[in-house]
Amino acid sequence: MPAPVEVRQLTKRFGNVWALRGIDLSLNAGRVLGLLGPNGAGKSTLIKILAGVQRPTAGQVMLTGFRPGLETKRHVAYLPEVDHIYPGMTPQRAITFMGTFFEDFDDERATRLFDVLKVPGSQNYGALSRGQRARFKLALTLARQAPLLLLDEPLAGVDVVSRDRILSTILGEYRTENQAIILATHEIGEAEALFDEVIFLDEGKAVLSGVAEDLRAQRGQSVEGIYREVFA
Repeated sequence: MPAPVEVRQLTKRFGNVWALRGIDLSLNAGRVLGLLGPNGAGKSTLIKILAGVQRPTAGQVMLTGFRPGLETKRHVAYLPEVDHIYPGMTPQRAITFMGTFFEDFDDERATRLFDVLKVPGSQNYGALSRGQRARFKLALTLARQAPLLLLDEPLAGVDVVSRDRILSTILGEYRTENQAIILATHEIGEAEALFDEVIFLDEGKAVLSGVAEDLRAQRGQSVEGIYREVFA
């Protein structure tokens, strides 16, 4: 199968505002990419384009050998930052719903993940706390056997215990041989143990990218430390 992600000179413009400018990106299976940058840097826009939610202004995007569209939605599991689950859904109803849309959705895996992430099994999504809702969404995303997982701020606004549980579940559950993950987050210190590669975005441009371990060795500091230096 072709590499999960191949991006060449990707640009996106909203009116007179350039959200992305000339992004190049390649990610192979078994790798986790940290997508890092301040608010407004273009992280969510890039993920939405990869998810097929938005269209690029120019450039080339290939996901498992296909341009983003109906075909790639079968190969990409997308966790948006915003709530996208119906408030009245319980975990079991959500499992049934997802199973009708995605052939790669694993019902048994989802049930186990709800248990691992300690999501109340009988409560509606709308009645859950923010941390519980974040874990609910993650369970549904990780239950898909998709080659590419797109996780947009899965740790945003949740408590420390939820963050730890989410990160350990991501690390323990993704299939290193045939899946790739792109993870956008502001919680760099907590998430950087996941990163094989990183790309730093600023005002829509990639200002630094590379293998995380190489960057740590070259600069003598953590990815979080490099982030602070780049955006000081």
